[in-house]
Amino acid sequence: MSYEIILAPEAAQDLRRLSARDRSSIRDALERHLRDEPGKESRSGIKRLRGISRPHYRLRVGEFRVFYDVLEGAVEILAIVPKTQVEEWLKGIGGKA
Repeated sequence: MSYEIILAPEAAQDLRRLSARDRSSIRDALERHLRDEPGKESRSGIKRLRGISRPHYRLRVGEFRVFYDVLEGAVEILAIVPKTQVEEWLKGIGGKA
């Protein structure tokens, strides 16, 4: 099953702020990892987050972290956050770091 990838307005804004190289890397990673098996955890990339209600997953892409939820037939990208700002971002949405 192929999932549709949807960027929340905040995630689209995060993506626009990045350099062309980083945007390209993130788009490639979204296609490679989230198009077919967005819930498949891996040691290097996808992690299911526990202890918070949302987001459900995190994908590592270089120095960035992509936070997303898996819906029926779609993956909703909630945010693209630099690794150094993850703890602050998670606190801002009410989650634990």
